[in-house]
Amino acid sequence: MKTRLITTLLAIAAVLAGGCSGCDEPNDPPPKVATDIFAEMGEPMPSATDEQLEAFERGRAVALERHTVDTGLGPEFNTSFCASCHEQPTTGGSSPRYRNFLLTGTRLSDDSLVLFGKDGVQTQFRTEAPYRVATDERATLFATRNAIPFFGVGALAEIPEASILANSDPDDEDGDGISGRPNWDRGFVGRFGRKAQTVSIEGFIRGPLFNHLGLTSNPLPNARKAELPVPSDLETGMVVRSGSGFGLGVPFCPHCQAAAPEEPLFDSDDAADPELSEDELFDLVSFAMLLAAPAPDAPTEESERGEALFGEIGCAKCHVPALEGPRGLVMAYTDMLLHDMGDELADGLAQGVATGSEYRTQPLWGVAATEPYLHDGRADTLDEAIRWHGGEAKAVRERYEALAEDERAAIIAFLESLGGREQRSSGLLPPGQPVADVGEYGGPVHDLTGASAELYKRGREVFDRDMTLEAGLGPMFNGDSCRACHFEPTIGGAGPVGLNVTREGIIEGESGLFFTPEGGTLLHRLATDVHGRPAADPDANVVELRQTPPLYGLGLVDQIPEAAIEANADPDDMNGDGISGRVARLADGRVGRFGWKGDFPTLEDFVRDALSNEVGLTLADDEAFLAGVATDDDAVEDPEFGGEDYLALVFYTAMLGPPPQAASLDETQTEGERLFGQVGCDSCHVPELPTGSGEPVRLFSDLLLHDVAPEDYRGVEGVVAGTREFRTPPLWGISQTGPYMHDGLAGTLDEAIRRHAGEAAGVVERYELISDEERAALVEYLEAL
Repeated sequence: MKTRLITTLLAIAAVLAGGCSGCDEPNDPPPKVATDIFAEMGEPMPSATDEQLEAFERGRAVALERHTVDTGLGPEFNTSFCASCHEQPTTGGSSPRYRNFLLTGTRLSDDSLVLFGKDGVQTQFRTEAPYRVATDERATLFATRNAIPFFGVGALAEIPEASILANSDPDDEDGDGISGRPNWDRGFVGRFGRKAQTVSIEGFIRGPLFNHLGLTSNPLPNARKAELPVPSDLETGMVVRSGSGFGLGVPFCPHCQAAAPEEPLFDSDDAADPELSEDELFDLVSFAMLLAAPAPDAPTEESERGEALFGEIGCAKCHVPALEGPRGLVMAYTDMLLHDMGDELADGLAQGVATGSEYRTQPLWGVAATEPYLHDGRADTLDEAIRWHGGEAKAVRERYEALAEDERAAIIAFLESLGGREQRSSGLLPPGQPVADVGEYGGPVHDLTGASAELYKRGREVFDRDMTLEAGLGPMFNGDSCRACHFEPTIGGAGPVGLNVTREGIIEGESGLFFTPEGGTLLHRLATDVHGRPAADPDANVVELRQTPPLYGLGLVDQIPEAAIEANADPDDMNGDGISGRVARLADGRVGRFGWKGDFPTLEDFVRDALSNEVGLTLADDEAFLAGVATDDDAVEDPEFGGEDYLALVFYTAMLGPPPQAASLDETQTEGERLFGQVGCDSCHVPELPTGSGEPVRLFSDLLLHDVAPEDYRGVEGVVAGTREFRTPPLWGISQTGPYMHDGLAGTLDEAIRRHAGEAAGVVERYELISDEERAALVEYLEAL
């Protein structure tokens, strides 16, 4: 691999001999190509030392850590862990559309820009009521952002400012129509972010930690900055810069990482600040700096033809093949400068000196595996992305459109050769990922062979597949795939709190009666239109979050006879135990058993509802089902989803096996099982229900509705469930499917138990009366389920 890579890079370096940025003279021999920065996406640079590799792995763990209220999440947030927005095709990458976020602001009469939210970032959720963060009513500018991959950012951070500024031509003095210019961050050339608004990787990380997770941090002290893989302290190698437009005598770090001292961040929640420790921040920044750039493929005849056309039509004027850094030529295909991309891509938001239509040239390495494309993820394909280019790039786009079809295909082949193609998939499953075995998370309920095994595998691929705009995504959606909300601990599982579904409603003041808003109770997170976020109903005064439940074993739940569910119902508490579960009897007489409110009678109804209401896909109308939307108002012909893909998806969800359970309990877990019954948990969390064949399903749920909310709780009604009623969630696999409760705001099982009220108040009292050791044993038992 390494020999092929070096051969490939040397061949490309020869082509670049007349076109590298930062070379002193046209006739100088080309500098060497930086080869020690390439590896598979998600892996560290080969140049990393053993000490740096240790920091890299610790940093990866920090990026994957799911944060809760106890660890500082919120009070306002969009997601609960860093890697959630940087997951494609692996940790550190870009994100599908379901992770898009919104910037909001307005322009005043003097044309000055005011940003709302957290430095412009519109947060979605709050950790306390009201749970949805409202869009500022003064907002008139809305800009959608798709997350940027971090692959190779350490190499980009090392590039001297002179290499970047060498391509700057703000007044288009050479008359080629391209007038790139730098953005500036506190006197330094900006290089990170869609508008190159940030110079520092540390700053680029601390900002999202605060704006998207609500995690506070302190800037790294100079001594720790000096230890980073890209040294970032102000004292190391101080030099005097000239020709930057900021005058002489301006000190700067040789790698342009340090800027004016940054301030500590604080928030108003109960977690002590800083919520991310100095060591955690150091490791997280190290992880980002050490992420390798994707290695380019060996040239083919088609890709070489595409590379030549790439240069001929002018793509390379902005996507400069290489910038010179201390390691040699860094082949990122970017000039790191701002360019006016035209009115169609303009979002109206200025950052630094960047106007509303200017964006930094995005590096192209790894572009084959980091779709969707452009700053807002509007383009599903590279061809579409090119055709969106305007402004300075309009002439280039027109030359591209004038090419023959095979010539355009050659350019796309060249772009896809710039690394990452072998890691590309239709979702997040790595190519060739084997199906889990029976008895493992994500495996089938029993052994499958032949056509059944292939159908299960196909269904898993459909479940994982990112749906595109062309496939019918939207116009409003919460996820762009089934996997988007179901991946903890594997595909088919639960979802973290940052993927909560929002429900809204209207409760009349004096009567307390609940009314459903005109558009229904579901309030989507995202929209495909320019505003990027659906508006709340103006009359809604109740908001409730719903955490994504796991799908493991639901095919077995589908087989439980209605009589077995009805047998545990006691709506009038005739036995006097304080528990009065009732059947979710739907309008057609069937028993609802799926969803937090028991809204759906069958698993297929549950799947159909998610496809239509969470992803925005229309389905063929079928009177046999209560769920599924047949038409919508986007441009894609209805029905948008069906056929073999639909059948495979339904088969996959029905055949997903239950979570693996301990074959036997140890002494502590056995004591926990006794306490589970003693305090009364099993009154609702009934250990098992029979299937039609008589085989027991150990799901630990009666599948009934119970009032388990505090008296003053203001929730949203289900199809038949009241505002304080919820269906008893199964407990199997609960150790792997947190966070807990309907809103996902309980970070631990102990906290979840203590949050029970209503019918469960007596259970909570008994739980709190047992000893700490006994409570720990009960929790350990739950974790064994």
